[in-house]
Amino acid sequence: MKIQSVRYVLSAAAPSQFPKDRLAEVAFSGRSNVGKSSLLNRMVGRKIAKISQTPGKTRVINFFLVNEQLYFVDLPGYGYAKVSKAMQRGWQRLIEQYMEKRPNLKAVVVIIDARRERIPPADLQMIEYVLSLGIVCIPVFTKIDKLTRSERAALKRNGFAQLPARVEAHLFSALTGDGKKELLNTLAKYLA
Repeated sequence: MKIQSVRYVLSAAAPSQFPKDRLAEVAFSGRSNVGKSSLLNRMVGRKIAKISQTPGKTRVINFFLVNEQLYFVDLPGYGYAKVSKAMQRGWQRLIEQYMEKRPNLKAVVVIIDARRERIPPADLQMIEYVLSLGIVCIPVFTKIDKLTRSERAALKRNGFAQLPARVEAHLFSALTGDGKKELLNTLAKYLA
């Protein structure tokens, strides 16, 4: 898959605001501050998603039209964002309404911090949730530029082993672009 064009289309705070055109969608999900915006920006080759030092800045679902034929969808982060529990529950409901009612949602990329020894329970729950909906789930371990070669090998051995057998995991660096081509190829396979 080659990305030739991308543009912001809309931000949705409610299901009634989701696009109506039924183009294929790939959603990007992850804990707050995991590098989701950086990954998206690297994937499309320009800054479309806002990067913040403060976790929890994405509070709506953002839709970006790629190659005029599919959407990359930026979901609010989950986890430790410094917002009220009520607001976190609101985001969770919005994400659930999106995932459970979008027949054109082809895959969800779940972004995981590669520097953690064990995959956080929230990430494993998200992966299982996506799979339970019958949607393709692609776990992506990001920030691999911060790992040594031996740490990357250990991650492939031990981190990948913590995942369900039916997922295709990837390593990725938003800083260097390592893993971008492989992830785009995997997305193309599921969008074909």
